[in-house]
Amino acid sequence: MSEPASISLGIATRYATALFELAKEASALKALEADTAALADALSVSAELRATIASPIVSREDQGNVIRAIGAKLGVSDVMANTLALMSEKRRLFVLPQFLTHLTDLIAAEKGEVTAEVTAARALSAAQSKKLAETLKARVGKTVKLKTTVDESLIGGLVVKLGSTMIDTSVKAKLAALQNAMKEVG
Repeated sequence: MSEPASISLGIATRYATALFELAKEASALKALEADTAALADALSVSAELRATIASPIVSREDQGNVIRAIGAKLGVSDVMANTLALMSEKRRLFVLPQFLTHLTDLIAAEKGEVTAEVTAARALSAAQSKKLAETLKARVGKTVKLKTTVDESLIGGLVVKLGSTMIDTSVKAKLAALQNAMKEVG
């Protein structure tokens, strides 16, 4: 990891941990989870918001106004609104994506959940998703939330990332392995 990236991650981790502890003490983890999801959705759909929080050209005051307006529109809790205001004041909004990711991880760990990133050749049906989640739960012993994406280049099968473990059952990977084996022979 490069030095600037690790510094950003450190900043995001400190803010996320502090906010998580405050929400936990106030028994407001449910509200924090909703706030985190709403802000993550807002970031994912708005290129303008991502540009605003990352730009050193946008003034501290303008960033603060934007993040306050978004917080009010989304109806975030007071503790989240105050944290965002502090981050804005300190010019730390550029770490918002990492901050939200770390908060999501802390909340999931508190609830005994893990997230599996699943890439499939075609969209999974509800029954397939449920069966996969149950299979993964039996393997790791925790509730598994699936974050699914579709990548048609896989041809068929799945790629599952669960923590540091990756399970690749895609046809693309099997064809690549076969191609490598054939190169070794000839």
